Amino acid sequence: MFLKSRKSGHNPDYFLMALFFVLVIFGLAMIASASSELGKIKFNDTYYFLKHQILSGLLIGLIGLVLAYKINYHLYKKFALPFLIGSICLLALVFTKFGVASGGASRWLQFGSLQFQPAELLKLTFILYLAAWLSNSKINRKGKFIEGMLPFLVIVGVISVLLLLQPATSIVVILIGSALIIYFTSGAKFKYFAVLLGLGVAVLGLIVIFTPYRLTRIMTFLNLKNDNLGSNYHVNEAKIAIGSGGIFGVGYGESKTKASRLPAPIDDSIFAVTGEELGFVGSGSLVVVFGLLVFRLLMVAKNLSDRFGQYLLIGFASIIGIQSIINIGAISGLFPLTGIPLPFISYGGTAMAVFLTMAGISMNISRFTYH
Repeated sequence: MFLKSRKSGHNPDYFLMALFFVLVIFGLAMIASASSELGKIKFNDTYYFLKHQILSGLLIGLIGLVLAYKINYHLYKKFALPFLIGSICLLALVFTKFGVASGGASRWLQFGSLQFQPAELLKLTFILYLAAWLSNSKINRKGKFIEGMLPFLVIVGVISVLLLLQPATSIVVILIGSALIIYFTSGAKFKYFAVLLGLGVAVLGLIVIFTPYRLTRIMTFLNLKNDNLGSNYHVNEAKIAIGSGGIFGVGYGESKTKASRLPAPIDDSIFAVTGEELGFVGSGSLVVVFGLLVFRLLMVAKNLSDRFGQYLLIGFASIIGIQSIINIGAISGLFPLTGIPLPFISYGGTAMAVFLTMAGISMNISRFTYH
C-alpha cells in the first residue's frame, strides 16, 4: 500500500522540485567544464568524468529518486534502525579486505566493479533513524536521561569513531551538526543540547590537537604557518581562481587553473572553478539556490503535521546547508580547508545518488503538507 502514496496527498512542491533540478543540471555542467582537460590528460577523453558521473551517480540517483517519490515516507520509520545498522556495518567493512584506500584514507568499499563510499549513505540513514527515534511519542526526551539522551550519545559515538578512523572528520562535523539541529527542534531539554554541543566541540578539539595533519590545517587557516607552496597552496590557488573571475567570469569552459594549478578541480574545488568561469554572478547565484533549497525544505516541514516528516526535512536541510557552507567557506578561505565536496555539484557517484534519494523523499513528504 505504501507504493500507492500518489493516490493520497496532493501534488508535490514544484518549486522544491525545480531547485533540485537546477542544482543537478548545474552540477553536471560544471563537472563537464572542470574535468574536460583532466579527462583529456588522464584518459584521452574530454568527457570521461562527466560520463562516469552520469552512469555511477545520476542514473542510480534517479532510480532512488523515483522510488523514494513513489513510496510513502512513513514506511521508512519501520526500517530506520535496520537501515542504520546496515550502514554502520558497511562503514566498518572499509577496514577489511573489501576496503579501498586512497590518499591515505580508507573510505571506499569495492565489490567486483561496484565501488562506493559508505559514509555518504550515513547522511541518509542516520537522519532516517534520528527522525524515527525522536518522533516516537513514547520517548521522554525532557525528563529521562536514559531515554532522551543516552541512545543519541551511543549511536553518535559509534559512528564518529568509525568515521574518524577512516579518517573523515568533516563528515563527522556534518552529521553531528545536523543531529544537534534535529535534536534541539524535537523539544529536547536545552541542557542536554548544551552538553552535547560542548562535548562535541571538546572531543573534536582534542582530535585536532593530537593529529598533526588536522592541526596543520587549522594552523594554516590561522596564518600561523606560512607555506604558500605547501599547506597554503590549495586554498591560495582556489582564492586566485575565484578572484580572477571578477563579476561575470572568464567564460564557461575557459578556466586557466582547473588543470594546471588548482588541486581537486572536480571535487572540493569545483566552486573555485565556478567562480573563475562564471564570476560573482554565477557563483553567487549558486549560493542563492542552495539558500532557497534549505529555506524551502524548512517551510515544507513547517506545514507538516507529522513530526517524522518534519524531522526528516529538517535533517536533509541541515545536511545540505552545513555541507554547502563548509565547502564554499573553506574553498573561499573563510574556514579551514576540509576536502568536503559540494552537494549536487562536485564529482562523486555515491554522493549524487544519496542526495537525489533525499530529493525523492522530500518531494514525497511535500505531498502531505497543508494544501
